[in-house]
Amino acid sequence: MKEEAIKTFQAFAIELGCYAILVVAYFFFVLHFLGGWLLQLEQHHRYAYGGVALLLIIGQAVALEAVTTVLLRLIRGRSE
Repeated sequence: MKEEAIKTFQAFAIELGCYAILVVAYFFFVLHFLGGWLLQLEQHHRYAYGGVALLLIIGQAVALEAVTTVLLRLIRGRSE
């Protein structure tokens, strides 16, 4: 029972680290490539900016969930 808990915790820690790295990379990606455009959009078209921001948040959530699911399957597949 203890060994299984340790393996689960290790897999969780690895997934959390990977997820954190991906979130930071996504932030800098959006900041670098879309920062200027988002600033202009926010200044001139507030409602469109709100919609785009929500779409970016939803897109990030879906993409990162898919990536972490694949990573977790790979990690758990190796540990078993």
